[in-house]
Amino acid sequence: LMQNQSPGVERLGIKPYNWWSEALHGVARSGVATVYPITMGMASVFDDEAVEAVYTTVSDEARAKYHDAHKKGRYGQMNEGLTFWNPNVNIFRDPRWGRTPETYGEDPFLSGIMGTAFVNGLQGDDPHYLKIVSTPKHFAANNEEHNRFVCNPQISEKQLREYYFPAFEMCVKEGKAASIMSAYNALNDVPCTLNSWLLQKVLRQDWGFQG
Repeated sequence: LMQNQSPGVERLGIKPYNWWSEALHGVARSGVATVYPITMGMASVFDDEAVEAVYTTVSDEARAKYHDAHKKGRYGQMNEGLTFWNPNVNIFRDPRWGRTPETYGEDPFLSGIMGTAFVNGLQGDDPHYLKIVSTPKHFAANNEEHNRFVCNPQISEKQLREYYFPAFEMCVKEGKAASIMSAYNALNDVPCTLNSWLLQKVLRQDWGFQG
């Protein structure tokens, strides 16, 4: 149950569910869907209202695919759930990084504005119900692909809070992101997945994350 493919618990009436789905520029992973420009292309328009409108449409299609899957008795299928591992608001530092096109570029403020629009479009504006769940990633300082599971950047708190954190902070405070994906790498000698300063102090205490 700790991995993305959760088998369910029959005695408790909990259906199987696969948490993994992506909606970077549409939900085509689960069949026919509208495909939008890659993230870096969206950032180039400098129009957060247009980006939010795009992801409102994406979330409409995601909901439709989810309902269709359940109507046909499919539970726990990859890419047919309501949890999406996007946006990617890591900062683009090096063109050799394999995920460069997934990001909104090198500017923390632009990344935060666009990332927040993404979150708002996916999650909707109902005061009580989430349309679907948005998961900004990879928190934090994930800018390396070939050794992302073992790299260990040494970054000062000043650099983190001024450059690497702002986009995530905006997605949490302004977008009310319901989920956050921790990074694969370590940060200052502590793996991000169990970094209490990162996940408890910064994310929950400083920013008020409730997800």
